[in-house]
Amino acid sequence: MVDKNIYIIQGEINIVVGAIKRNARWSTHTPLDEERDPLLHSFSHLKEVLNNVTELSEIEPNVFLRPFLEVIRSEDTTGPITGLALTSVNKFLSYALIDPTHEGTAEGMENMADAVTHARFVGTDPASDEVVLMKILQVLRTLLLTPVGAHLTNESVCEIMQSCFRICFEMRLSELLRKSAEHTLVDMVQLLFTRLPQFKEEPKNYMGTNMKKLKMRAGGMSDSSKWKKQKRSPRAPRHMTKVIPGSEQPTSSGTTLSSNLSGGMPFIDVPTPISSASSETASAVVSPSTDSGLEFSSQTASKEDLTDLEQPGSPGYSTVAESGSSELGVPEQPEPQEGAHVEKAQSTSVESIPEVLEECTSPADHSDSASVHDMDYVNPRGVRFTQSSQKEGTALVPYGLPCIRELFRFLISLTNPHDRHNSEVMIHMGLHLLTVALESAPIAQCQTLLGLIKDEMCRHLLQLLSIERLNLYAASLRVCFLLFESMREHLKFQLEMYIKKLMEIITVENPKMPYEMKEMALEAIVQLWHIPSFVTELYINYDCDYYCSNLFEDLTKLLSKNAFPVSGQLYTTHLLSLDALLTVIDSTEAHCQAKVLNNLIQQERKEAARPGYEAVDGTREANNTDKKFTRKPPRFSCLQPDPRELIEIKNKKKLLITGTEQFNQKPKKGIQFLQEKGLLTIPMDNTEVAQWLRENPRLDKKMIGEFVSDRKNIDLLESFVSTFSFQGLRLDEALRLYLEAFRLPGEAPVIQRLLEAFTEHWRNCNGSPFANSDACFALAYAVIMLNTDQHNHNVRKQNAPMTLEEFRKNLKGVNGGKDFEQDILEDMYHAIKNEEIVMPEEQTGLVRENYVWNVLLHRGATPEGIFLRVPAGSYDLDLFTMTWGPTIAALSYVFDKSLEETIIQKAISGFRKCAMISAHYGLSDVFDNLIISLCKFTALSSESIENLPTVFGSNPKAHIAAKTVFHLAHRHGDILREGWKNIMEAMLQLFRAQLLPKAMVEIEDFVDPNGKICLQREETPSNRGESTVLSFVSWLTLSGTEQSSVRGPSTENQEAKRMALDCIKQCDPEKMITESKFLQLESLQELMKALVSVTPDEETYDEEDAAFCLEMLLRIVLENRDRVGCVWQTVRDHLYHLCVQAQDFCFLVERAVVGLLRLAIRLLRREEISGQVLLSLRILLLMKPSVLSRVSHQVAYGLHELLKTNAANIHSGDDWATLFTLLECIGSGVKPPAALQATARADAPDAGAQSDSELPSYHQNDVSLDRGYTSDSEVYTDHGRPGKIHRSATDADVVNSGWLVVGKDDIDNSKPGPGPNRPGPSPLVNQYSLTVGLDLGPHDTKSLLKCVESLSFIVRDAAHITPDNFELCVKTLRIFVEASLNGGCKSQEKRGKSHKYDSKGNRFKKKSKESSMLRRPRTSSQHATRGGHSDDDEDEGVPASYHTVSLQLLDLMHTLHTRAASIYSSWAEEQRHLETGGRKIEADSRTLWAHCWCPLLQGIACLCCDARRQVRMQALTYLQRALLVHDLQKLDALEWESCFNKVLFPLLTKLLENISPADVGGMEETRMRASTLLSKVFLQHLSPLLSLSTFAALWLTILDFMDKYMHAGSSDLLSEAIPESLKNMLLVMDTAEIFHSADARGGSPSALWEITWERIDCFLPHLRDELFKQTVIQDPVPMEPHAPKPLASAHLTPAAGDSRTPGHPPPQEMPSELGTCDFEKPEGPRPANSSSSGSPVASSPSRLSPTPEGPPPLAQSPLILQPLASPLQVGVPPMTLPIILNPALIEATSPVPLLATPRPTDPMPTSEVN
Repeated sequence: MVDKNIYIIQGEINIVVGAIKRNARWSTHTPLDEERDPLLHSFSHLKEVLNNVTELSEIEPNVFLRPFLEVIRSEDTTGPITGLALTSVNKFLSYALIDPTHEGTAEGMENMADAVTHARFVGTDPASDEVVLMKILQVLRTLLLTPVGAHLTNESVCEIMQSCFRICFEMRLSELLRKSAEHTLVDMVQLLFTRLPQFKEEPKNYMGTNMKKLKMRAGGMSDSSKWKKQKRSPRAPRHMTKVIPGSEQPTSSGTTLSSNLSGGMPFIDVPTPISSASSETASAVVSPSTDSGLEFSSQTASKEDLTDLEQPGSPGYSTVAESGSSELGVPEQPEPQEGAHVEKAQSTSVESIPEVLEECTSPADHSDSASVHDMDYVNPRGVRFTQSSQKEGTALVPYGLPCIRELFRFLISLTNPHDRHNSEVMIHMGLHLLTVALESAPIAQCQTLLGLIKDEMCRHLLQLLSIERLNLYAASLRVCFLLFESMREHLKFQLEMYIKKLMEIITVENPKMPYEMKEMALEAIVQLWHIPSFVTELYINYDCDYYCSNLFEDLTKLLSKNAFPVSGQLYTTHLLSLDALLTVIDSTEAHCQAKVLNNLIQQERKEAARPGYEAVDGTREANNTDKKFTRKPPRFSCLQPDPRELIEIKNKKKLLITGTEQFNQKPKKGIQFLQEKGLLTIPMDNTEVAQWLRENPRLDKKMIGEFVSDRKNIDLLESFVSTFSFQGLRLDEALRLYLEAFRLPGEAPVIQRLLEAFTEHWRNCNGSPFANSDACFALAYAVIMLNTDQHNHNVRKQNAPMTLEEFRKNLKGVNGGKDFEQDILEDMYHAIKNEEIVMPEEQTGLVRENYVWNVLLHRGATPEGIFLRVPAGSYDLDLFTMTWGPTIAALSYVFDKSLEETIIQKAISGFRKCAMISAHYGLSDVFDNLIISLCKFTALSSESIENLPTVFGSNPKAHIAAKTVFHLAHRHGDILREGWKNIMEAMLQLFRAQLLPKAMVEIEDFVDPNGKICLQREETPSNRGESTVLSFVSWLTLSGTEQSSVRGPSTENQEAKRMALDCIKQCDPEKMITESKFLQLESLQELMKALVSVTPDEETYDEEDAAFCLEMLLRIVLENRDRVGCVWQTVRDHLYHLCVQAQDFCFLVERAVVGLLRLAIRLLRREEISGQVLLSLRILLLMKPSVLSRVSHQVAYGLHELLKTNAANIHSGDDWATLFTLLECIGSGVKPPAALQATARADAPDAGAQSDSELPSYHQNDVSLDRGYTSDSEVYTDHGRPGKIHRSATDADVVNSGWLVVGKDDIDNSKPGPGPNRPGPSPLVNQYSLTVGLDLGPHDTKSLLKCVESLSFIVRDAAHITPDNFELCVKTLRIFVEASLNGGCKSQEKRGKSHKYDSKGNRFKKKSKESSMLRRPRTSSQHATRGGHSDDDEDEGVPASYHTVSLQLLDLMHTLHTRAASIYSSWAEEQRHLETGGRKIEADSRTLWAHCWCPLLQGIACLCCDARRQVRMQALTYLQRALLVHDLQKLDALEWESCFNKVLFPLLTKLLENISPADVGGMEETRMRASTLLSKVFLQHLSPLLSLSTFAALWLTILDFMDKYMHAGSSDLLSEAIPESLKNMLLVMDTAEIFHSADARGGSPSALWEITWERIDCFLPHLRDELFKQTVIQDPVPMEPHAPKPLASAHLTPAAGDSRTPGHPPPQEMPSELGTCDFEKPEGPRPANSSSSGSPVASSPSRLSPTPEGPPPLAQSPLILQPLASPLQVGVPPMTLPIILNPALIEATSPVPLLATPRPTDPMPTSEVN
């Protein structure tokens, strides 16, 4: 079966042949002779071939293509026929009839390319000719783009491209055709550059085996030659046109359109090496500064038109046989001029498309034809082609890099704005195609192309930016973007220049500058900014480079400034600037988010050091493995310098800039400055300075010249010259380099110095050429002279410029008598003539631009030009630190000014991102700044309260701002510091305007029945702050509902308020409180600080504001229970300030008090803080009593709550003491302990000035110092005073003060409870009085009730009664008893009397009748002692509640009394098991008596004296029960004695007073029951009492009372009952033989008998007769001689023995109670004899009886002691009762010091000595 493709070809043959035949018939009217006509002949031949094959692949492509191509080439065919042939060829290509694998394909493609690019036809009319041209384009496009196109050679590709360009730039063609050509080019460029990565770069010195390498060097031409690109087809080259330099294009009208599209267009030029030497002067040495990428010409290196080569015989010249061509004759035949075709052409033919010549008019391009050669010698006038000679049939090399480089170079040359041949269209086209190229391929990887980019391309692009044509400007911006996006690491200084140019465009204030240009420039920046890590690289490579501008910083400033509209109107430019700023923020934020999400392991490692840096190195290295190398800029220590290093560099840079400025004014000054700053060494190091002069581009070249050439700096000059490397440079080239570095001064001697140093160095570098140094010097000088002669305008005016001959003549014989080599001189001459050696800062315009550009390229080639690429996000923190200020300012401005929703949203998102970043890096200053800015926009702070809801509600922007503020505070509160204050201000405003949610203004309250009260007390905003009277008046004066000028709010206002409320609801301000537990501690402390700072003052805050903030503070503390220890101090201090400093009661004080209690209630469960919290409750005791009494209600309820919830959490005696003291103060109006008050009032009492008695008794014993904090010092202890006064001093004080110690029990009971530091033990209670002896102020009835309730809660639950609080509890009970006495009437009275608290003056004013006051120094300086209340107490209407209270107290006391023994014994038991140290708990009857029973009985007895009858009777019943209770039977004689002395006698004494005048009968009955009780108790315990040495005294006292009671009553009730009781007692005593003396065996009557009757006879004279008629009593035994002076003897008798009844325990078992004169119970059980063994008095607690020899001194009468002159005193408060003392008591008070040796175990702080 025949291949279908063969039919296709046959079909095409028929079409073409038919057309040719028709055409011939039509023109000649004779049929064509196929044999004779070559075209038809070849077609018929092809037909035969095709008929003989079945597969198309059997024949070579060339075979079936040739006839068609001949038609295309033929000049005689008309357009339509050529068109048909072209269509056929196109079809073959697109149908893929040509097999890419066939070996003949390459040749076929080459033929096809040649034919189509050289297509010719006879022109008819322009329209139809354009159709053919269109088809040519189409074939070329298909040819290059189909797969077989890859076989084309470099030359063919260039020819194809050139054809397209010619069509494109031929302005006479129709636009459609030109555009088609342009599209074709775009496709081709895209294809070529897309294939770029597949091409390999050839080694530099050898370009592929069959590639020709051209080396050319033109000599001797006076003008720079213009080379024209020339192509050859596989046939003999035909179309070579010689272009006469400077001539216009040789367009002669009317040539045939020989579509020699490759015509005279110099499409490809020799690359310009950087050395800028022009071709005439190119030396044989490679310039070292040449960029390596340019060291070889392209493979299709531009060829001169060969007709220029006049000396074909020159040795290095040989022709190149083009692939596939026959060998050519050596001088190739010059192509006939195009004019030759004119004769053949018809006049109608379309003129050939003129060549587009690229004339090198601008000096910039003179260098175009300079070559870069290998080192081999080339005959100066010859050109040598090295070639691989290629015989017919060897393979054609497919195209590769050379044609791409050529194309790229041509595209770049098209964009040169200074070339006058480049029309706007061409420039635009060039830019367009460059864009395509850059978009298609990673050009940077190709060194050959990179060289072009660095130099010409960047240069042209930057020049284009100054062009006013917007389309060119926009296109060049686009190319720049592509360029710098992909290749910025190779273009460091070019990029710097580009950005500076953009900044200049943006800032320039030129009215001619179109607005769009600024806009585009900004857009370009924004686009660059969006490149990941671009900004970071700017910062690293420019801001952190000593000699570059601070691009990033300057741009940031520029953008931020540009974001602020001057006119107030926002334009695109402003938003663009903002966008650019936000780009940095966006990317940084994205990196932060990524870090947060990944929570990279690296991250943790980094965080430890500094956010953001170390660990990047690893990744950096990895990225670079694929690159060939990563060079490190010399200024950095590593590829990823850390931020500290950068900061150092930036600081050094600032100093360098300053030094440079100073150098530019006065070099010495600059150098000196840098030496001072340590940047240059002292003394001056020449090499270092020379290096600095060379590398610092900011230095003034003129100043460098002056400084280096100074005679004093000869050494420096040498170092300076030696920084140049002149190796391999011709003298003029070296000189060029040298003179670029400074400005040559004008004076000849200076020039001589500079040149001598130069020539010396140059000769050394180049192996000492020329005869000697002088020759070299002369030549250098000549070069400078020549330069001046050729280029200096002033010289040129006077003389014609020097010719080459003259130059040679001048240098005749200078080279050591010989001439210089003529060629070298010629080269030098041309080099200087064609390109001036530019003296820095001398030239202007283009010359200067060239010079500056060359300097830039040189710098780029040094290590300075290394551009460091860094991973995105490396230096985010540094960048953010630099940008946040301007960015936030710009955001704020835009937010403020803009009304557009999207822009506002953009601003807000910017704010949020900044917040996120600052949170990530912990930059609280940034975050604060942000919050403060945003708070301004909420409009909360600026508005007045009345309008706030309306204004805020109706302002959507304020809503957004408010939501953002709160959202950010909730989200990143951790790093908020100062900003809390602003947020608080906003909250306060919302609070004042009543916009906060209800939950935030409702607060807990103890008293209110709902348990909550609202902080906003209802009042109209207008009269806020006025006094109530005023507001009442204003209310009266207003009519109806009209509230001060506010009628009803309008609907808009209501709507606005609703909106405001909604918005605030969304803000969720409460979250700030609830979420505060997640805040970092530092932030939490700042937040609390902000809240604490709100205290009422005149201007800013009123009481409610403070109360609101206090409330928030408390809630926050409670939210942070887990770490309350850290914040407790702040809160406590604040509460202290509010409570203690308050002069009078106000709402805020109440809230503070309630707050303190609420905190206590919630926090007591936390072990770690409970101690501190309880301690802080003492703040309440520090308040002014008047203020405290006003809040007593709240406190009472609060304490009740506290005890109910937390009683189990209170462990130490101190804390109990605090609570009970509080209960007492609140419930019964006791003054807070004076010690506290003193401390509170005088903040730092002067310790020296206080006597011991005034020292606050709040001391911290050693035990208490281990709490780990001493914060509460200002309240509790004065650490200021000397800690411990030595014992002896204290004793001396005591000894000298002249008072006498009374009894044991008083000391016993007055010990200030258990704990180490007891809050103010009350002034010692008078043991012999039923009352506690405290001065009770007025109290609040409800408070008392609540306190009693609290107390009963504690007492009723055995768990809550502990050894720590038992005695306190008892004491408090007694105080409440006293407060409720007579229905609280004292309180009522005192209220009436406006009682003054500070009663120092009347301290001891109430003396008892006998004026026998026993006193002791008191801890209190402010409580007047209460004895029996002597004022007449009227029986007022007692409220029922008091009745209940008294009965309740009675019951409590009784309960405690009955349970005391079991409680104590269980404690003792428990302690034994635990074997804990600390105070030993004794459960013996003595301890119980002292601590429990006695005080409780006194309390009950106190109520027996109540004015209310029921209470009295109930109390007596309880007392009776209590005294007769079984537990009490264990007591021994001493305890019973004290029962009489302390309970019964005081009770009877009190009952003698007129307690209840209204209830006379009731009183009688009470007295009767009391006296009966007395006798019952006496009789029941008679036997133990008998053992007492003081029995007589006791008995006499009882008789005394009987006497008084006989006469007390008005009725005869008592006068009947008393004798009965008495009879009873006497009879029992008699039966017990008490009245019989011991030694009288017969039982003769004793002294007691005598005394008894002596006393009874006073009031019942007849009783004796009634009872004892029979009994005869003997005379008393005479007394011992010391009896008359009992006092003295009692004082002086030493204890010779210790007569005790055998029933008593031995003395060792009892704690020594007198062993110390302080009243502190010792920490552990004490040894019985604590005084030293040598002391004369054995200080055992037993009663010291007289010596056994003498009889007991029973007959002494009871003594009433006066204050003694004895040197010993331990006092008790004055008492109103006359106290009956036993001689034994007196004996106990021996004058011997009781503490002979201080106990080391019990150090005594001064304040203990009471």
